Amino acid sequence: MPFIMVTVFIDMMAIGLIVPVLPPLVGSFTTSQAEQAYWYGVVAFAFGLANFFGAPILGALSDRYGRRPVLLLGFCGLALNFFATALATALWMLIAVRLVGGAVQANAAVANAYVADITPPEERARRFGLLGAMFGLGFIAGPVVGGLLGAIDLHLPFFAAGALAMANLLYGWFVLPESLPADRRRSFDWRAANPLTALRELTELKGIGMLVAVLACTGLAQFTMYTTWVLYTSFKFGWGPAENGWSMFAVGVMSALVQGVLLGRLLKRFSAQRLALLGLLSSTCAYLAWGLAANGWVMIAVVFVNVLGFTVTAALQSIFSSAADASTQGRTMGSVSALNSLMAVAAPAIGAPLLGLVSHLPQGDWRLGAPFFFCALLQGVALLLAWRHFRPDRRSPLHAPTAAGSGGLTS
Repeated sequence: MPFIMVTVFIDMMAIGLIVPVLPPLVGSFTTSQAEQAYWYGVVAFAFGLANFFGAPILGALSDRYGRRPVLLLGFCGLALNFFATALATALWMLIAVRLVGGAVQANAAVANAYVADITPPEERARRFGLLGAMFGLGFIAGPVVGGLLGAIDLHLPFFAAGALAMANLLYGWFVLPESLPADRRRSFDWRAANPLTALRELTELKGIGMLVAVLACTGLAQFTMYTTWVLYTSFKFGWGPAENGWSMFAVGVMSALVQGVLLGRLLKRFSAQRLALLGLLSSTCAYLAWGLAANGWVMIAVVFVNVLGFTVTAALQSIFSSAADASTQGRTMGSVSALNSLMAVAAPAIGAPLLGLVSHLPQGDWRLGAPFFFCALLQGVALLLAWRHFRPDRRSPLHAPTAAGSGGLTS
């Protein structure tokens, strides 16, 4: 577990470095806020589209050849992606680079499968929380450093991120052990690696059903927020890379605190299902508050109040992972990643135009929060669907406290 946690931390710090500066970099090739929002949406769309097709293939390859080689491929692709982005001199180059990067980058899915390989079902919710904490720690350091470097030069964070990705490649090559023994590997099937087939198989997992729609709504809301956060705060509050870097720092702190420290304690009182419901309710309120925020400090305050919202991903991942058998963890996590990638494709196509429609409004206008109101609606729908899915069996662990680390159903 410590090996994969270090790997994920370095990976997320590299990704976090570019969060505050990618929208301004796109803006350096455009002439208006509306045009910037549109082309940033295209760049994000390109990455999500390529990842949608690539993630299930890489997940299935990790079931065949092991997690380690696929992770190494992802680190290499990520490094090349960052360096090429830093050297891009036109929008079409940014789009092409993000297409290639998305196709070979399935690190999150493979890392989740890695954790599932080495963890018994009753411990997975807690350990997915620890992995989420590493994501959070990466986002504590990455965006702040990226914002500070971006204030000097917009290209510096991309070179720094590329260097970190190369460091992760070396760490993985020399230190990271393989988690999937040969006797648990399975043959590669191109039909099963088809993203549409992968999504269908996800809906057929025992006990999942409507939770696929819950995961889709939650993912679309999250990616819409990620796509529009920097532009929204820039348009509404006049924030630059430094301010946005610190706001991402706040998100990272809460993610690490909740998933790394509080989640285990919460799982002693609530099942994974109950925690997912409470988290969805909290997130719905948070999105609404972000959209209505009249001052920048409110954005940060809501991040710290939305404690339970940071538990949703780990809870859902625990449920999905425990519905799959030991030989298909990579494919299952690849399918979950493909679904998230599909939402990452849809989010820029929805969020960026929504923000573009209101980008002409003056700073502080509440209507600039349109993308976040959309996110609140999505999260509300996810809450309703999850409640209906868990409700029929009133005797299920949903209503009873669980043992330490147990998540009821055994994402």
